[in-house]
Amino acid sequence: MNTRLMAQFALVFLVTQLLGLYAGNYLIEEQIHATVINDNPESVDNSLGLIAMMLASTGALLLVLRYAPEWFMALLFRAMESLAVFATTLIVLLPSGIADNYIFAIAILIVALRIIFSRQLLLRNIASIVSAAGAGALIGASLGVLPIIVFLALLAIYDFIAVFKTKHMVELAKGLTKRNLAFTLALPTKEHQFELGTGDLVVPLAFAVSTLAASKQQLLPPASLVTPSLVLLASFLGLIATLHYASGRRGKALPALPLQCALMVFAFAAAKIAGF
Repeated sequence: MNTRLMAQFALVFLVTQLLGLYAGNYLIEEQIHATVINDNPESVDNSLGLIAMMLASTGALLLVLRYAPEWFMALLFRAMESLAVFATTLIVLLPSGIADNYIFAIAILIVALRIIFSRQLLLRNIASIVSAAGAGALIGASLGVLPIIVFLALLAIYDFIAVFKTKHMVELAKGLTKRNLAFTLALPTKEHQFELGTGDLVVPLAFAVSTLAASKQQLLPPASLVTPSLVLLASFLGLIATLHYASGRRGKALPALPLQCALMVFAFAAAKIAGF
């Protein structure tokens, strides 16, 4: 096992999930959520809508990668990253109590630094962590537990097909990684630089925030934190297993979500059976 790789991943995972749970709890308390298809968080239509949007955006990105001129790709991807980082920074800073104008200033500063120092890996990782934390918090606060589980199942199936069958996810990942965008996290080791997609951090966080919202309706802290914690632990173990396997097979792309999602659903079921 590559201890440096695992240590980096553990730190990134812990920081992202704690930051996201902090933001997610605020969104739950303030009843802030996004509308996907309808305004009912318990509607499975929202899961299907989210998957449809993801497939459409993935298809559009692949078309751009294959056929668009380089200048257009560079402009589009930088604009996408800037918008994502700006919006998610606002979400993450909402619970801080900082005045709105300062929150906007911080978000603009982070975006500006990413543009100016676009090749800096540390800045990219910071932006990726903030993006994953904000996105996971918002998705989790916007979907109930059943819709999230449906979303996870569909996403795991899609991830398997996209990596092993059509292989278009590998093409997309390579296209984004070489542009040093904040859609992946760089985990450098002496042997190789591993790239972890932010989706592998967003998905467990979204599930954890959704279960936190459900638990808070029935339980008080710390009992309300048991199910989200078990979900995140299961996700962590799944990702560690995937990274360990991948570290010995350099250059081989692996879908992290199938194992991760299966373990998270199992952990959720175990928590429910135990009365949490």
